[in-house]
Amino acid sequence: MLRCLNKGTPKTHHVRLERSERAELEAILKRGRAAAHRQRHARILLKADENQEGVSMKDREIAEAIDVSIPTVERVRRILMEDGLERALERKDPDRHYQRKLDAKGEAQLIALACEDPPEARQRWTLKLLAAKLVELEVVESIGSEAVRSTLKKMRSSPGKNGNGA
Repeated sequence: MLRCLNKGTPKTHHVRLERSERAELEAILKRGRAAAHRQRHARILLKADENQEGVSMKDREIAEAIDVSIPTVERVRRILMEDGLERALERKDPDRHYQRKLDAKGEAQLIALACEDPPEARQRWTLKLLAAKLVELEVVESIGSEAVRSTLKKMRSSPGKNGNGA
């Protein structure tokens, strides 16, 4: 079942910008050199300002005018009220936080393993072989080849290459 967001629900975060804040937002738009998300959030706040002459726009109208979703408008309003203007102009925080599979000790073991000779019948280490070996050595319970790849890339290592780049 589809339902319209923000339909009939009163605004809980009323935007009332001071003159200096309004001038700062207008300057961001006038210069046109700020990041796109910063300009977009500035437009949202200017249109939502209840201190401006005339009446502020409803969230649905703002979303349509700026081509964003209604939750984006609501979020920018909320962040302005809770954390201030500068934070409201920044990007949205990520919804998920990933815990790293390998700590510094595990990374060191991976690097040492990648520098060793590969298993018999193999010319070089593959990412899957390295991942399997880390599990076999009980460095981690499980790890994917992408985690191995990104760790080696971060360390500027390459499985199967020797130290002189050959």
